[in-house]
Parts: sequence; C-alpha cells; structure tokens
Amino acid sequence: MTDIQKPAQSRLSTVLRVTSGNFLEMFDFFLYGFYATYISKTFFPSNDEYASLILTFATFGAGFLMRPLGAVILGSYIDRIGRRKGLIVTLGIMALGTVLIAFVPGYATIGIAAPILVLIGRLLQGFSAGVELGGVSVYLSEMASPGNRGFYVSWQSASQQVAIMASAIIGYLLSQWLTPAQIGAWGWRVPFFIGCMIVPVIFVIRRSLQETDEFLARKHHPTFKEILQSIGANWRIVLAGMMMVVMTTVSFYLITVYTPTFGKSVLKLSTADSLLTTFCVGMSNFFWLPVMGALSDKVGRKKILVTFTLLPILTAYPILSWLVANISFENLLVTELWLSFMYASYNGAAVVALTEVMPVHVRTVGFSLAYSLATAIFGGFTPMLSTWLIEVSGDKAAPGYWMTFAAACGLASVFMLYGRRRVARVAVAA
Repeated sequence: MTDIQKPAQSRLSTVLRVTSGNFLEMFDFFLYGFYATYISKTFFPSNDEYASLILTFATFGAGFLMRPLGAVILGSYIDRIGRRKGLIVTLGIMALGTVLIAFVPGYATIGIAAPILVLIGRLLQGFSAGVELGGVSVYLSEMASPGNRGFYVSWQSASQQVAIMASAIIGYLLSQWLTPAQIGAWGWRVPFFIGCMIVPVIFVIRRSLQETDEFLARKHHPTFKEILQSIGANWRIVLAGMMMVVMTTVSFYLITVYTPTFGKSVLKLSTADSLLTTFCVGMSNFFWLPVMGALSDKVGRKKILVTFTLLPILTAYPILSWLVANISFENLLVTELWLSFMYASYNGAAVVALTEVMPVHVRTVGFSLAYSLATAIFGGFTPMLSTWLIEVSGDKAAPGYWMTFAAACGLASVFMLYGRRRVARVAVAA
C-alpha cells in the first residue's frame, strides 16, 4: 500500500508517533523557562537577581547556538540515511541533555562544575533540536495526503503545545502541593525527572516508524559534500527561510517560555495566574495551528503569511502597553491569547511553506539550517533580550518592540520567497 493510499487512521497514528519527540523537546524547554528563577539560584547564585536571571537565560539561549551545527550534521544524516533513523538519533541526544539538567547537583554542592554541566546539557539539547523540528516537519510533509500538507505539517508545532499544557499543569500542581522553599530546593527538578521517565516510551514509539515512501523512491541520496554544495548554491533561499522563521521563533518563545517570568517578575502576578495563562496559550496554539495550516491549503500560504505579519507589526507593542498600564490576570490572558492567535496563524502556514521552498534532495538540512539560524540568532535569546530591554528602557512593554521587529523580518521574507518565480511554482505545485 502506498503512502497516498493509507487510511486516515493510519495517518493519525503516524502523526502521533513522529511528533512524540517534539513533546519531549518542548516539555524540557518550557520547564527551563518557567523555573528560570529557581535554576538561577541553584546553578548561577548571585547577589544581583537581575544578573543571575540573565546568566540563566543566557545558558538557555546558548543551546540555540548549537542548532545550526546540529542542522548541518544531523540534517545531512537524515537526508542521506533516512527520516526514521535520524529521528531516533536526535531523541537519544536530546534525552542525554535532559538527564544532565535533572540530576546535576547545585553550585553549593559541586561549585563551578554545576553551571558547566548544565551548559553542556543545554548544548546537547540544542544540537539535537537543530534538526528535530526539520526532521519531523519533512516527515509529515512527505506522508501527507495531496492537498493537505499544511494541515499535517502543522501538527509538528501543535504537538509542542501539548507539552506546554502538560508542563503548566505539573507546575501548577507543584505550586499547590509544595512551598516556595521546597520548590526552590528540589521541587523544580520533579518535572525534569518526569521527562526522563517518558524517554523510553517515546524511544519505543519512534522505533515503530516506517520510512517515508518519498524518501525510499529516490534513486540517489546525496553525500555530505553534495549537501553542503547544494546549500551553498541555495543560500538565498536558506537566508529568506531564516527570516521567515524569525517571526515564528521569537513570538513562540515570547508567549510561552518568557510568559511565566514576565507574569511573576515583571507584572508581579501570582505563579498560579502565570501558569493558567500559559496553559490557555497552549490550548489556543493547539487549536489555531491546524486550523490555519488547513486554511493555508485552501487559500495559499502567502495570504496567511502577509496577514499575520502585518497584524503584529500594528498591534504587538500597543497591546503590551495596554497590559502594563492595566495589570490584571484577565488582561494578561487577553493579551497572550491575542499574541497566540497571531503566532499560531502565521506558524500554521510558515512551517509547511519552509518545507516547500527548499530543494527536495536537501529538504531536511535546508529547513533545519534556516530554522536553527533564526532560533540561534533571534528566538532563543528572546527571554534574555526581553529581560534586558525592560531593564535598560524601563518600559515593561518593551518586548513588544522585539516581536514587531520579528514580524517585519517575516513580512520581508514572504516577498523574497514568493517574489521568486521558481519558488512560487513550487509552492503552487505543492
């Protein structure tokens, strides 16, 4: 039975299996952002709370610097060896980074070795994540039924929202069962332990994946040298793809990883308020991603991308300014849900568009390199830059400027990519 003939139930099962690793990746990433204040005191102690938090977010961002390297090395492996084998390798590397962060003793116990080991854990996670999103997105695009590629690929991002909601629920329960002192001492590690325990389950799930028919049908799989040459020849598409992803990655980390810190440290709302808001953002993303991915299959990628880059340019800073002038849980929720709607709508079309504009024989490495460069240079440091912007400007709404810039990059990329006749033909044919 060919992939095109597979029943819907089989496709649903494949989607759940291939996106399981995304769950683990975002589960760990979100936990690091939410427990940043506790992690900073455990591994980066300082008399200056601002300096300690900056070091924590810098370590968070450092993992993203490894993404381009992972994109090239692991991405070329997936394009040469296969989607299934590559996704199993990325899971193993990611799991090792999770174990390090969960079990490394604090600075008070082993001194400078503690932050170094945590940094190594983040670098391993970043190396793996450099190709995880690309590998999963390409797999989904190749197994999708005709005319529904946007819908299927959107589940790569939608699966991450499940992790966000699960993380928020666990965090909320811990905040109810443990005192702040207990959470600071050891409680923040519990969710990471849970992440370690689900690794074997996800590993078994991924081993059951089948290689995509599209990959198996290829007569030639490029060598590492050929992949590098092709990427070099198509650097303009990779650069434009990177700019397209800037909007996705900046807005995502702004509304998820940074929201708990923004709610607690900047707006001085309760932990429960921040967690509930984050949970609702995850639900909103989970709903809008497949809806807008499917809509992009009907009306075209370009219309969606243009609309949802113009909206944040016009509204990101104003709505954050309104929030800081009228601080309340309800207003935080309204603000984050609006930002969520813009992010998910844009992302629902952007990720599948990125798989379509890349040359087929280097689709994974091209996608992963564009995505990882955007994340390494812009998105991964969003929590740190947001903290810094507020500190130097005194404007609590300053992160809105950062999202506006990201949206402008996305808008420019749309015209760069869809203004090229060759790329336009590829998008239409897809």
